[in-house]
Amino acid sequence: MQDIYQTRLRILQGAIILAALALLFKCFQIQIVDTSYQQQQSYRQALTLYPSRGLLYDRNDSLLIYNLPTYDILATYETVRRANIDTALFCKLLGIDTATFVKNMEKNWKDRRFSKRKPITFMSRLRADSLAILQEHLYNFPGFELHSRNSRGYPVTVGAHALGYISEVNSEQIEASAGVYKSGDYIGISGLEQAYEAQLRGTKGKKQVLKDKWGKIKGSYKEGSQDVPAISGCDLITSIDLNLQRYAEELMQNKRGAVVVLQPSTGEILAMVSAPNYNPQLLTVDQDRQKAYLELVRDSSRPLFNRALQAKYPPGSIFKPVLAAIALQEGVLQPDRGMGCAGGFVMGSLRVGCHGHAPTHDVGAAIQYSCNNYFCQAYREMVNLYGYDFPAKGMQLLSEHLEAFGLGRKLGIDVGGEASGNIPTVDYFNRRYGEGRWRFSHSVSIGIGQGELEVTPLQMANMAAIIANRGYYYTPHFAKELKGDSTNALAKFKQKHYTKVHPRHFEAVIDGMRRVILSGTGRRAHIEDIAVCGKTGTVENVHGKDHSTFIAFAPMEKPEIVVAVYVENGGFGSTYGGPIASLIIEKHLRGHIESPQRQLLEKMMLEADLVSSPNIP
Repeated sequence: MQDIYQTRLRILQGAIILAALALLFKCFQIQIVDTSYQQQQSYRQALTLYPSRGLLYDRNDSLLIYNLPTYDILATYETVRRANIDTALFCKLLGIDTATFVKNMEKNWKDRRFSKRKPITFMSRLRADSLAILQEHLYNFPGFELHSRNSRGYPVTVGAHALGYISEVNSEQIEASAGVYKSGDYIGISGLEQAYEAQLRGTKGKKQVLKDKWGKIKGSYKEGSQDVPAISGCDLITSIDLNLQRYAEELMQNKRGAVVVLQPSTGEILAMVSAPNYNPQLLTVDQDRQKAYLELVRDSSRPLFNRALQAKYPPGSIFKPVLAAIALQEGVLQPDRGMGCAGGFVMGSLRVGCHGHAPTHDVGAAIQYSCNNYFCQAYREMVNLYGYDFPAKGMQLLSEHLEAFGLGRKLGIDVGGEASGNIPTVDYFNRRYGEGRWRFSHSVSIGIGQGELEVTPLQMANMAAIIANRGYYYTPHFAKELKGDSTNALAKFKQKHYTKVHPRHFEAVIDGMRRVILSGTGRRAHIEDIAVCGKTGTVENVHGKDHSTFIAFAPMEKPEIVVAVYVENGGFGSTYGGPIASLIIEKHLRGHIESPQRQLLEKMMLEADLVSSPNIP
């Protein structure tokens, strides 16, 4: 009988041991192997990891745009409610009142976008310096967390129109992005930020975390095995010469107009100025952004308007070298053709005046003295090339030449907003006067760069680059290199675009542009020991003082720099356009302004104020 009890006891003990082992195994399985129980008490959430946006540098590796950390304060409603935090202290650290606290915590909880157990945005776009004290005390405020974002910072305050700015995406951009963007993301809105958004933005990553039912993070999901790291955006090396950009902006202070500086051998833009300008730091993404933007929009001087790309101006006499090259190509002119000038072009009641000058015994002299009669006659013969009664054929030929010079259409620069300008076309004159009812006399002012002809300052600079290159150009662009980019996005800027003019015909034009500087209308642009070629332009303005414009390149034989300057209400081309262009050329080629006379000229240009005081020096 005792043996039976002993046997039953051992069986019972064995059963208890087996049950205990089974229980231990189950606990191990639940807590270590199988996370299903754990997930019943917590939930998984994917956090977005934002990449660093690509940086922008000038051609000499000077930093133009960097990433400036900004923060969003996120709050989990249930955690905050349960924690019973010191609301007064929290508000004091943030510099807000209790009413703001309550307002920011309340959401439309019926809306599926919000959950009391998931983080909501309490405050956004805060700079690190305004959160320094809060960060030290954040552990006292359960339910609040800081979410770091990258805005943009500007170590220099130049080049605003070229660089552009970023802003928060809107609903249309989110929908069009096919999942790339979501609410709260930033996107390039203008300039290079917009043009190279795909390369600059990088690729988002994801981090999977586990949170308890109150929204508190308990740890990584599956030890981070499903996390995806963010990939930083490509850095952009621009063609901008920071020192030259700064100098050109200084010269255009208190003036309205534009400057475009190109490297003709590559099409790279060394500097681009639209005046009046604005400080790019004003549009940094922070809580003051909207106010600053509205002030810029309301500014009557229109600082957000990029005159270098968007303003359409009559070019005036800087158009004459282009017309000369085309007329030489078509046999309308010969390099040694001279022409008298009795004070202008006269035909019946039509008269286009001209200033007094020496005889124009060849094309070079006509450019040198900017003879209006010479170029009105050249335009007349060009349009009448197929006969007086058939101006449409001559106009069509001229229009095709001008299009090949990049006029009347967008050049394709790598920042948005470019205007196409306007060139005379057969269709235009047919619509205006009726088919077969117009002659060259309806548009003779085009011969001197007036009338229906409109070009942008960028196109003006490109005209000069074509002449400097003896007949071709590269699409003007800012991007020199995209580090780490594999899309070959910049290949299109390596292609040459040829005009319909043979290179030999540019020699007479270039000779004339050199004479402009040596003994013609552009003598103020002369630089000792630098062979500058240029052309002045004084553009008639029925609304006020004439506009001053100038195109130039140097050195004459192997050009390294092209400059186009347009100063609204600046008077003669030699008054502001020529001096500003020549100073930029000397600054680029020498690094400084050398002679005392040139330094005095520099002082005059820097101090000239055409906005509040229109006096011309």
